[in-house]
Amino acid sequence: MPDPSAPDALRDTRTSLARRILERVEVGDGAPLQPPEMPGLMMIRLDQPILNTCSVYEPCVALIVQGGKRVLLGDETLTYGEDRYLIASMDLPVKTAVMQASPERPYLGVALRLDWREIASLMLEMPPAAPRKVEPDSRAMTTGAVTAPLLQAFDRLLALLDQPDHIAVLAPLIRREIHYRLLAGEAGARLRQIATVDTQSHQVARAIAQLNARFAEPLRIEALARDSSMSLSTFHHHFKALTAMSPLQYQKQLRLAEARRLMLSERVDASTAAFRVGYESPSQFSREYRRLFGAPPSKDIAGIRLAPTPARV
Repeated sequence: MPDPSAPDALRDTRTSLARRILERVEVGDGAPLQPPEMPGLMMIRLDQPILNTCSVYEPCVALIVQGGKRVLLGDETLTYGEDRYLIASMDLPVKTAVMQASPERPYLGVALRLDWREIASLMLEMPPAAPRKVEPDSRAMTTGAVTAPLLQAFDRLLALLDQPDHIAVLAPLIRREIHYRLLAGEAGARLRQIATVDTQSHQVARAIAQLNARFAEPLRIEALARDSSMSLSTFHHHFKALTAMSPLQYQKQLRLAEARRLMLSERVDASTAAFRVGYESPSQFSREYRRLFGAPPSKDIAGIRLAPTPARV
């Protein structure tokens, strides 16, 4: 039977989380605050809309405490807000947009990096999941309904930042609870599939981690397929099913997002950025950059020089 107090619990906890984020993230420039005493935790505040940010989402769960967001993965769009959490189950290059944000009502979010060892441990201890059809080719990014227990666990995790002496003992327990709530929730079946070693989703996830770590190197799809114990066609199929992109499109987005970051944050010129991310031809880099961002590098960077720097989230 549904808990009649759940809506009130969600509202009160969301208010508490918003206060904790506002107390710690004073300037809403888009760069996530990552407390060193709590690795993997990120808090985000935006005081102005951002309509075209390229980011790489690490495996994480992300909650919007105030506001809404649009995430473009390949050619598919996910829109979520305060009532949905987002799970990225592997490194994914995305384009994002926060449509409404102001100093009076900033966009607020909190995210936690997923711990696959924790997930595997919980899967061994939890009762077998109820039979539920999961499409083998489901996307590696999905959303689920926010529940009061999940939100409250995040609130308790952030509260520990004001009690540093308790972090070492209590933070691992709360992190474990968050992972448990995710496994027991709407997106749990998707997480189980990625975490199960003998599934093709898990094998492709490993290949994607390799590609993400070496995106500036020449793409060797045959080697990735072989390491995943798949034929080339099967690997292509499952890769695109998970990411909504081909391996080449995936690598291209990683390269261009990193090049844009280099030009914005390190102020390197377009040719230098192109070579550093693996391009041999500056003209090819410029063409592909314009195709993704809608303007050539110099014009794009000049137009957003004062905008928030794209971040790995």
